[in-house]
Amino acid sequence: MKLRSSLAVTLGALALTLSMSTSALAATGQFHYKFRDDSGQELGVTLPDPRSGRCINLYGVDSDDLPPGYAPHNQTDARATVYEGTDCEGNEWTLRPHGRPASDRLLVRSVRFEDR
Repeated sequence: MKLRSSLAVTLGALALTLSMSTSALAATGQFHYKFRDDSGQELGVTLPDPRSGRCINLYGVDSDDLPPGYAPHNQTDARATVYEGTDCEGNEWTLRPHGRPASDRLLVRSVRFEDR
């Protein structure tokens, strides 16, 4: 019986540790942007609790063969740097945490959230 209790406590502690480690690597909140698909329809994408400290190529606009995304909106608790090119290259702009939506003229293909 003690072995079972010890195992349960150990597994619970491990799960708590892993969940704390994961949340520390993510910006809390949502990041939004828009893009047009092959038929020209405007679509909106939301990244919930995006990972911090690494480059994220944005879905639907992650190739130079596709039109870029636009109107990024950072509703996370971390600064987001958006890039005109994939792999966090090219012109860049920094968006404040919980900021206002950017103009449709701000074109994006990738983003990086600051480490906290």
